[in-house]
Amino acid sequence: MEIKTVGVLGCGLMGSGIAQVCAAAGYKTIVREVEQGFLDKGLSRVTKFLSDGVEKGKVTAEARDKTLANLSGTTVFADLKDCDLIIEAIIENVEEKRKTFAELDRVVGEATIYCSNTSSLCIQELASNTKRPDRFAGLHFFNPVPLMKLVEVIRALTTSDDTYQKVFAFAVSLGKEPITAPDKPGFIVNRLLVPYLLDAVRSFDQGLGTVEDIDKGMKLGTGYPMGPFTLLDFVGLDTTYYIANIMFEEYREPAYAPPPLLKRMVLAGRLGRKSGHGFYKY
Repeated sequence: MEIKTVGVLGCGLMGSGIAQVCAAAGYKTIVREVEQGFLDKGLSRVTKFLSDGVEKGKVTAEARDKTLANLSGTTVFADLKDCDLIIEAIIENVEEKRKTFAELDRVVGEATIYCSNTSSLCIQELASNTKRPDRFAGLHFFNPVPLMKLVEVIRALTTSDDTYQKVFAFAVSLGKEPITAPDKPGFIVNRLLVPYLLDAVRSFDQGLGTVEDIDKGMKLGTGYPMGPFTLLDFVGLDTTYYIANIMFEEYREPAYAPPPLLKRMVLAGRLGRKSGHGFYKY
């Protein structure tokens, strides 16, 4: 089966970015959202990103127009019935993902491949709750999707060789550089990154230094493009907190336990850039 039409579930920050790169690579791309307002917001984000790229000379007007021509939106699952591959990028909640895949199973063909963009949940658990565990894999993109080259390809125990090869080749066709990651919470990148971010929060809370000095130290001392607190604000403190809890439940190692300060900030609504206040104010 050749992949020609791609479905994307969710048109938030990640979903819209995934839809954009799929459409830019020449795939007919259909993105589905639960409400028209969310869909319009996500598609507007794609249009703005591309138009800004044209203004800056990074994207040609022709490339922008071709990408937008390949992209459409819907609020109906039935519109995804002819998709060859569907990428799920909805809320990080197992039950919500299960319900979504159950709806999809009712309308799509047997050959359709499912992928999840989850950053922390078990791919096998998601695959086992569908009618196609052999045609299910993880495809973890990084934010911002149009700019970040890495994609983690996660193979569940039931993922067939054919599905794995197709998903890996699909990631390459998007202009990405895929790596194969194990089906364990955090995969490769977050398995290493999250403990570092959590330790930065603990260290700050224990008086190691100011937020600004810790960020500056890691940028200039290790060559990181941004310090841990700038990154936490960018990713979202609630997102990191959620991922850390899942990883701690799986591994039961202190390094993955969310520090109390992170919990308090999430409860206070200080989620980072998206709320206007995290470790920094925006």
